[in-house]
Amino acid sequence: MPHGTPDEETTDHPQISKVLTSATQSPDFIPPKEVIFPPYLLNVPLNPHGPTEIPQKTVLDYSRPDIAYKWKEYLPHKTLTLELPLSPYEHVDPASQADPEKKSLFAILNERKDMTPCIGTEVLGVQLSQLSDIQKDELALYVAERGVVIFRKQNFVHQGAQWLKEYGSYFGRLHVHQWAVHVKDHPELDVVFRDSDSSYWSSTSAGTLNTTKWHSDMTYELNPPGTTFLCSLTVPKCGGDTLYLSTMEAFDRLSPTMQRFLEDLQALHVGINQYTIPSATNFVRRPPIDTVHPVVRRHPVTGRKALWVNPKYVTKILGLRKEESDNLLAFLFDHMQKGLDFHTRVKWEEDTVAVYDNRMVQHSALLDYPLEPRHLIRVTPQAERVSF
Repeated sequence: MPHGTPDEETTDHPQISKVLTSATQSPDFIPPKEVIFPPYLLNVPLNPHGPTEIPQKTVLDYSRPDIAYKWKEYLPHKTLTLELPLSPYEHVDPASQADPEKKSLFAILNERKDMTPCIGTEVLGVQLSQLSDIQKDELALYVAERGVVIFRKQNFVHQGAQWLKEYGSYFGRLHVHQWAVHVKDHPELDVVFRDSDSSYWSSTSAGTLNTTKWHSDMTYELNPPGTTFLCSLTVPKCGGDTLYLSTMEAFDRLSPTMQRFLEDLQALHVGINQYTIPSATNFVRRPPIDTVHPVVRRHPVTGRKALWVNPKYVTKILGLRKEESDNLLAFLFDHMQKGLDFHTRVKWEEDTVAVYDNRMVQHSALLDYPLEPRHLIRVTPQAERVSF
C-alpha cells in the first residue's frame, strides 16, 4: 500500500488506486490584471476564472499534427495559479518494511554492476513497472544504500502520467514544485525539456564558467524529497549527463572531531532563489519558505549519516558569525565537489530510469551538449522531516 495519507482517489485502472499529492485545488483563482509572460512560455489566452495551463516554447510546434513526436503527452507546461503552502506530511519509508538482504528484488535481477565502490549501481533484466510491493520496499532500501540505481530499457514512462503518479505514491506524497514546468494537468510530474538557449535552464548558467550546479532537490521544504525517479524520454547523441555524489561518503571522510562539530549545527535552506525569477512574472504556485535543517542528517532506515548542505539553497549556518559560516560552508561544498572518488556519472539513453535517494546524494545536470532536445520527467515523492 502507498505510504502516507491519500489525498486523491482515481479509478482509471481496473483496480482502485490512490495518488498521494501535495497539490491543492484553486478553482476560484482569478488571474491578475497584468500578467507578464516569461520568455520561455507561450503567450496564450488566460482562463478568467481558475488556473491556466500554459505551454513552454519549443523550437518545433508540437501541436501541429504533421509534427511527429511520441512524447507529446509529456511536453512541459506551467500553471498560472496560486495555492496554499504545502501542509506537513507524516512519512513512513517503505524501506522500513524491506528484507535487509533484499532477496526478492535480487532474485529477479539478471545482472547488477556497481558504477563505483561508493555510489551507483546499474542493473539489468528487470522492469520497474513489474515490481511487487515487497520488491518496491527492497528497491527503496537498495537505493538508500547505493545512492542511485540505474535501470535501462524500461517501459516505465510508457505506462502514462496517471500510472506514474500512482507508482510514485507508493514511495511517498508526490511533491508539486513551486515554479517548475510539468506535464499538463499533472503538476506532480516535473518536466526537464531543453531544445534551445532560450530555456530557463540555459539562463541559470548565463555568465558562469561551467554549468555544474550541485544540489539536492528542494531542500527548503519541510518534507524534502526521498526516493526519486528521473526518467529519460529523448536525449542528445552525446552529453547531457547527470552527475551524482554521495553525501554519506562525504560525511564519512571527515575527521571524527569535525563530524561531532557538524552534528550539533543547523543551517538555513531558502526557497527564494527559485521564487525570484518566476515571481516577477506571476508564475509561482505558492509563496517561498525558508526552513532550518540539521547540517547532518541520518537516514531513517539505514542509519547512515550524510551532509545536508548544498550551495543552491543553503545560505548560512545558525549560531556562527558570518565569516565563520561562509568559510565552513565553502569548505564543505569544496570537499563534496572535489571528492571525485565518491562521485559517479549517469550517461542517459532513451528509456533509462535513475532512481536516487535525494536525502543521501547531490546531483547536477550538465548543459554541455549541442542544441538538440533533452527531455526527461521526474517523479518526486516526499520523505520525512529532516532529523539527526
